[in-house]
Amino acid sequence: MLDNSDAKIATADALTLLLHNQHALGAAIEEITKWLAQNGVKNVAENAVVAMETLDTNAQAITDAILRLRLS
Repeated sequence: MLDNSDAKIATADALTLLLHNQHALGAAIEEITKWLAQNGVKNVAENAVVAMETLDTNAQAITDAILRLRLS
């Protein structure tokens, strides 16, 4: 069984991987958004921008949680 310190490290590592996935999804959505905007689907592109803003907000919260875990 993991002790508290090992559990925090494992949790921080898992959150870090999720954060990397979140950044990758954001990059993919950004590319799709550019394509949509260039091909006349501006309203869909605007919705995708809102989704990217949510990813950014959540990424910051995940980053903060990772830092708290690693510093504790």
